[in-house]
Amino acid sequence: MNRKTAVSSGLALTIFASGARADALTGEVARQALNPLAIAMFLVFVIASLGVTVWAARRGTRTASDYYAAGGGLSGVQNGLAIAGDYTSAATFLGVTALVYGSGYDGMIYAIGFLVGFPMILFLIAEPLRNLGRYTFADLAAYRLSERPIRTVAGVNTLVIVLFYLIAQMVGAGKLIELLFGLPYWIAVVLVGVLMMLYVTFGGMLATTWVQITKAVLLLFGTVLMSTLILAHFGFSLNGLFASAVAIHPKGIAIMAPGGLVKDPISALSLGVALIFGTAGLPHILMRFFTVSDAVQARVSVLVATCFITVFYSLLFVLGFGAIALVSGDGNYLDAAGKIIGGTNMVAIHLADKLGGSVLMGFISAVAFATILAVVSGLTMAGASAAGHDLYARAFRKGSATEAEEIRMSKLSAVLISGFAIVLGILFENQNIAFMVGLVFAIAASANFPVIFLSVTWRGLTTRGAVLGSAAGLLSALFLVLLSPAVWSGTLGFGAAIFPYDNPALFSVPLAFVVTFLASVSDRSRSGAAAREGFDAQYVTAHTGIRS
Repeated sequence: MNRKTAVSSGLALTIFASGARADALTGEVARQALNPLAIAMFLVFVIASLGVTVWAARRGTRTASDYYAAGGGLSGVQNGLAIAGDYTSAATFLGVTALVYGSGYDGMIYAIGFLVGFPMILFLIAEPLRNLGRYTFADLAAYRLSERPIRTVAGVNTLVIVLFYLIAQMVGAGKLIELLFGLPYWIAVVLVGVLMMLYVTFGGMLATTWVQITKAVLLLFGTVLMSTLILAHFGFSLNGLFASAVAIHPKGIAIMAPGGLVKDPISALSLGVALIFGTAGLPHILMRFFTVSDAVQARVSVLVATCFITVFYSLLFVLGFGAIALVSGDGNYLDAAGKIIGGTNMVAIHLADKLGGSVLMGFISAVAFATILAVVSGLTMAGASAAGHDLYARAFRKGSATEAEEIRMSKLSAVLISGFAIVLGILFENQNIAFMVGLVFAIAASANFPVIFLSVTWRGLTTRGAVLGSAAGLLSALFLVLLSPAVWSGTLGFGAAIFPYDNPALFSVPLAFVVTFLASVSDRSRSGAAAREGFDAQYVTAHTGIRS
């Protein structure tokens, strides 16, 4: 696989390509012909979303609560749909479909891993986070720990996660838009960057939320419609669909067996650890729990999001096998070499054309682009909140900044983050950045989750332990990924990798917990004693919402 092909294969599964030998994701990103219908449909979405931004701005983003948390006035159902919109991307839709198309049954390993992370949030995090926090997850950790060091390390972690995730999303956006619309790469990156800046800067969380809700509903509608059309073709018989796919796929019955993607047990375990604990440490997901009125609505949010995502990912299984049965044998979608035109990244789009012609293909293409905007808007909102609230207002200004000053800094941060994302997206166009999303989940699992979990469950946690443990998780994840085959061998070309696994979570997460524990139990400072004494009051508030 040459470098350009590696770029395209990694980007199709922007959600989590690290660790996968993407035999399902072959073929270069080849710019397609201009698709006027898809562009027109997307422009309708853009105009509507900008109208939502104007509406949100007129409703007011003057207070911190309005800007960061939509005034806390969203219902659990609305917030759950927004979480689903934040969590499901265009790369999810195209990438998982492509993985199932290439590997069959095993292509769903990623989807299942993502779903397992949500019970962790539901039972361990949602209620304490909503009761203890205001705008960011650092509010929870800072409840009984020293504010400045905790907010500093949490803010840095958030910005690192947002930066890496945005690079992956922006490069993926540019490549996907080349595929879907036939637009030049740099135009796509600039367009996405400018739109996400407008949403976050002027509309705040309210505008971002409604963009995510609209995108989630459209994406699920398109997925349900395509799945229904596929099943109708086979008399609504899954057995008929699978039998047809097995008969036409080069691997035959092997596509119904596990072991096609992650054969190494250590890699599989590390992938699972990152997916499960990383989901519970993603800042743009966690901050959504502050947009509802109470802990009950926070739990409803998780339930709604879990149901939505379960249905969505389950239907991708149908889409993948449908693509095998209906697209792989159709010469209209194959090049002279018998490969999918545009690469297997395009298989879901070709499937839409097969099922519903240019209208359905245009709609699915437009929805895929809309999903990109929703995800990057949520990431930008999380980064702006960390910069304005945690780093500037609480750590640097020690709480002395006015709300107006804090919001102004957050909006400036949104502009800067968007600008950096555009520049880095263009600079990284020809780099294999698939490892970055794996790194995001590893950092979230290693640097954020241990602090969040221990702060609400362990009396012995101290500021020193939280800071050192979080730093150990962040640095070890970064260092091990640098030494991994994906980066050391694939990206840097330095030969055999020093660390043999692409995902470090199995090693970096336990290290973070151990460092946190040892640093906390050895902490005999006055600050450590105060943190332990404050646990009872925090415990009551975390589970009742009653502040002492």
